[in-house]
Amino acid sequence: MDAALVQQAVLAMPMARTIGLEFVSLGDGRSEVEIPMLDEFTFVPGRLQATAVFAIADFAAVSAAGTLLPDGAANATVDATIKLFAPAAGVALRARGRVVDDARLLTVCAADVYAVDEAGNETHCASLLGTARNLLPR
Repeated sequence: MDAALVQQAVLAMPMARTIGLEFVSLGDGRSEVEIPMLDEFTFVPGRLQATAVFAIADFAAVSAAGTLLPDGAANATVDATIKLFAPAAGVALRARGRVVDDARLLTVCAADVYAVDEAGNETHCASLLGTARNLLPR
């Protein structure tokens, strides 16, 4: 599916707008997205709660999967596992999604999440492995 259509569909979602999701790049089974560090999503000052980390990882992975779908199709997460291994602290979170394997019914996708500091340095803080159900046009 055209990357612009995938981006439009994602940014139409209230959750994406609420967390301030922005696309850095999208296309050909890959994506890069960012969200700002918002106090509303922290569990202690300066550290994002795991829900926000999961959300950006899920958006990155499933958006990457969406770029390989035919026009008129859609997809939805049916399974995901996230591993958190460093604090999500800084000024933004950046996630890079990719397709691991795509098939007609299901696409396995993944994302790596990085905490970004004021200097632009990245700390790898989480990885997600997910499965998206492909909803093909009839």
